[in-house]
Amino acid sequence: MKVFPAKHHLLIVSLLYACVSLSIFINQLLFEMNIYVSNLSFNVQDEDLKGFFEEYGEVSSAKVITDKFTGRSRGFGFVEMSDDAAAQKAIQELDGATVEGRAIKVSEAKPREQRPSNGGGGGAPRRNFGGGGGGGNRW
Repeated sequence: MKVFPAKHHLLIVSLLYACVSLSIFINQLLFEMNIYVSNLSFNVQDEDLKGFFEEYGEVSSAKVITDKFTGRSRGFGFVEMSDDAAAQKAIQELDGATVEGRAIKVSEAKPREQRPSNGGGGGAPRRNFGGGGGGGNRW
C-alpha cells in the first residue's frame, strides 16, 4: 500500500469537500422548484407568503422582494419548494387566487438574466461632451 505525503492528503480532502459541496448545490438546483408570485398586496410579508404555500408541501424559503431604499414591498416574491409535484399543484391552484383583494399570479420562476456589469442601464452608451471642467483649450 502506497502512503501519500501529508500535503497530498490535504489536497484529496479539499477535492472531496468540493465534490460534496457541488453535489449539494446541483441537488438543490435539480430538485427545488423556485416559484414566482406577483401582484401581491403591499401588506404581504415573508411569513404570509410562506403560509399560502405550506398547505401544498414543505416550503424551503419564501421572500417578498422589497425596495432597497424604502423597505416597502415591490408586490412580488419567490417561494422555493423541495417537492416538485407539490410545487406544481400549488402553482395550478394558487394562480389567479384572490389574496387580500388582489388576484395573484403564480408561475415557475425563470432563471435570472445576466445584466451587463458596467453599472449602466440599457440604451446607448454614454458619451462625454465635455463641460463641467474649467479652462483648457477646446481644440
